[in-house]
Amino acid sequence: MDLTQQLADRFKVEFLGRIIAIVSSGLLMVLLARLLGPDEYGLLFLAISVFSTLGIFSKLGIAKSGARYVSEYKEQNPEQLPHIFRTVLAFNVAAILVVAAVVTIGYEQIAAVLDEPGLTPFLLLGALYLAFEALATYVRLMLQGLEAIKFSATLHAVDRGCRFVFAVGFVVLGFGAVGALVGYILAFALVTVVGLGTIYVRYVRNHDRASSVEEGLPRRIGEYSVPLTATSTANVLDKEVDTVLVGFFLNPVAVSYYVISKQVVEFVETPASALGFTLSPTYGSQKADGNVDQAARIYETALSHTLLLYIPIAAGLALVAEPALELLFGNEYLNAVPVLQVLAIYAILRSITKLTSNGLDFLGRARERAIVKGVTALMNVVLNIILIPTIGVVGAAVATVITYSLYTLANVYIIHQEFDLRVGFLLRRIALIAAVTSAMAAVVFVAVSHVTGFLSLVFVIALGVAVWGVLSVLTGLLDVDQFANAL
Repeated sequence: MDLTQQLADRFKVEFLGRIIAIVSSGLLMVLLARLLGPDEYGLLFLAISVFSTLGIFSKLGIAKSGARYVSEYKEQNPEQLPHIFRTVLAFNVAAILVVAAVVTIGYEQIAAVLDEPGLTPFLLLGALYLAFEALATYVRLMLQGLEAIKFSATLHAVDRGCRFVFAVGFVVLGFGAVGALVGYILAFALVTVVGLGTIYVRYVRNHDRASSVEEGLPRRIGEYSVPLTATSTANVLDKEVDTVLVGFFLNPVAVSYYVISKQVVEFVETPASALGFTLSPTYGSQKADGNVDQAARIYETALSHTLLLYIPIAAGLALVAEPALELLFGNEYLNAVPVLQVLAIYAILRSITKLTSNGLDFLGRARERAIVKGVTALMNVVLNIILIPTIGVVGAAVATVITYSLYTLANVYIIHQEFDLRVGFLLRRIALIAAVTSAMAAVVFVAVSHVTGFLSLVFVIALGVAVWGVLSVLTGLLDVDQFANAL
């Protein structure tokens, strides 16, 4: 089986796993928003944003560094793999223990700093959330390094499916938002147990191993985790600190508007996430084998097809934001409409970085990415502090789009340095995509005023998809045979 077919098969499985996961997450998002109401929903996700911020220190880029060396050593010296797994896990557990102890001792102080006493019961569970979330991340990244995409995708789907069952179940039983958080923790715990057990049986206990770990390998794993930690820190500043700042400057209800909008964006980015997760280790392995041109063509094809999907999605999302939010979440969330319309641009940017940023880590360019991410993340914090008190929750969305645009451009520039991309080819494709999107948007703009319920909303979306599909085929942007084969 050639490389293209292998990547296609891995992508299909990863995409299917993410579809299952995102459908579960989408249903969870809608049900929790309706069952809890804006205030409790905002508190739940404010707590999760706090945990994600603290999670920087429980993960420290260690697992991602380990994944880079797993990807490299499985080709060059597979007998070292059991030692890499154990070393990375030991580093990770040490970090988890320190952070869990700090949260257990200081949960009341954290709630006091944020001036949200309602966070206290959530923060009491912080140590468990941080521990199992970090270990679940370790499992998924180790499997990514092994290019065991099928099993990784299965675990991801199980995690999100169980999260839906447990979280909704506890809320329905009357445990409220705290019960939903317990559901998240149980889902992480299940994936951790299954994943660690499988890695041990398949790749540690029954795997050929060297008599000892290669000299200097633990040090290199630790050193490479430093720029990855910097990138992770910047990622959290970009993705979570804005939510915390909305809670600090405004209130949990405003947090719910912001979180709902971001979750909708995450919902639509599933294909790009699956493709990026699948391709990232391939860039590194192809470069190690000297196949830089082939890696470049893979990236160009992936990028052009991703933009063909996400530029129209962003336009459609901005146009149908109001009826979609009202029908899915209720009138209580209509103030989220301008936030979602601004973040529609963020969906395009995220789709590009999903393809690009993790690949840079596998190409050994984590340091450069970390520098750019750090600078843009600090800019994001500053802009949030300026804009949220000035124009409210929409200010957080504007700050995110401005700074993430700079980060995305830098990512593409760095990978261009590695691959020498055909810039003219990509610009011509983008121009065609923009033309197709403009025609589609004109049709949807006229039709959306006639939306009166779910059926009419679905009809308008289907109409937009039909216009996009026909024009994409006529312009040569979409190959029907290739699309059919992919399906």
